[in-house]
Amino acid sequence: MTSTRRYNLKSLLLSIAAGLLEAESKQLVVDKETYMNEHCPPLDLPGSTQELQDFLKKLNQNIEKIDEERYDLEAKVIKTNKEIDDLKIKVQDLKGKFKKPVLRKVRMSADQMLQALLGSKHKVSLDLRANLKQVKKEVKEETAEQVGDWRKNIEDKAGMDGRKKMFESEA
Repeated sequence: MTSTRRYNLKSLLLSIAAGLLEAESKQLVVDKETYMNEHCPPLDLPGSTQELQDFLKKLNQNIEKIDEERYDLEAKVIKTNKEIDDLKIKVQDLKGKFKKPVLRKVRMSADQMLQALLGSKHKVSLDLRANLKQVKKEVKEETAEQVGDWRKNIEDKAGMDGRKKMFESEA
């Protein structure tokens, strides 16, 4: 895309957005006027002073009622805010009282761990040692005659004759 094309598209988008904003502001003014006409009818002020005074008395009575309601609601809000603060303080106190204990390492077998996790209903055995075959080591008992004196064995194997004897004894 060339820069001039991009610039033209950008300016077109901005002009459309400006038109939409202007239309929206006009619509807001029209909506405000219709709302005011629906909810606030034009004021019919009476012509005589007596009627005007009666109208103002009614208006003041309505204002007093609304103020009383507002005051009552404000008192309720203040009371609930105070209760919330008290409860927050209680929660903080309780957090301070109950400290988490330091966890210790516990030695458990695999069977005990599975039983703790799965519960007592499930019986799973992980005794792996039982599955192994037991192999007994064969202890080679060498007689003193076979071992003999080590110096003698070395001397017999020394030289060419000794090697010859060694090969002959194996075969």
